[in-house]
Amino acid sequence: MTRLCTLVSGSSGNAVFLSHNGTRILIDCGISGRQAEACLCGIGAEPSAIDYILVTHEHTDHTQGVGVLSRRFDIPVVASRGTWNGMCIGGIAPKNVRIFDNNDQMDIGGIGVTPFDIPHDANQPTGYRFDAGGRRLAVATDIGHISDGVRAAVSGCDTVLLEANYDADMLENGPYPYHLKNRIRGARGHLCNDDAGEFALRLVRDGTKTLLLGHLSKENNSERAAFATVANILERGGIRVGTDVQMGVAPRYHASAVIGL
Repeated sequence: MTRLCTLVSGSSGNAVFLSHNGTRILIDCGISGRQAEACLCGIGAEPSAIDYILVTHEHTDHTQGVGVLSRRFDIPVVASRGTWNGMCIGGIAPKNVRIFDNNDQMDIGGIGVTPFDIPHDANQPTGYRFDAGGRRLAVATDIGHISDGVRAAVSGCDTVLLEANYDADMLENGPYPYHLKNRIRGARGHLCNDDAGEFALRLVRDGTKTLLLGHLSKENNSERAAFATVANILERGGIRVGTDVQMGVAPRYHASAVIGL
């Protein structure tokens, strides 16, 4: 049995839980260790039973609790060399420092894990594709645009956690200073709802059956806006949400529904 859910998702913190045949993985932990423990217990997962933490990049909304959990529960942390160089976490046992320099597939507890480059303003950031029991899942957030590498890695996945960070009009008319708006909508920033919808359409046509929209901005988006924009693009493309694809939005402060495969 394979299970996937977000523990939290958004500009204030991100963490994803994945389990398959007894292997339990966290992808990122951008909340405090105490919050992460509470979230895990809330979905019936013991924090001490986490086998690995995978990190996408060094920004604190993805790494705040990584060091705490690794030290407290003796958990290996897996990340690119660039991400390790950028993370400000110390005290992790040397045996738990797992560094990769390329995007070759790794076997992590019986799960095939393939990193892929993401266009984001960080030091060697990666998304992850998971091959588990004949199913493919992907975590694709913090992407300024849909690059060829992202497209190749994620297309064909059964289940995708896809960024829908901001509504373009809300960002343009919102309170952020001009330089921050440009950073968010830049090619190495975040993905807007419309671009998420266009990519979602392609993904569903290539076989994706479950979409979870995530990493929504608190100030520049809403669950309603993200879902409606992506759903409208899908439906204009002939895809029926709820029939051809199941779609939801990852909550900001609590766990999403568990996706079972």
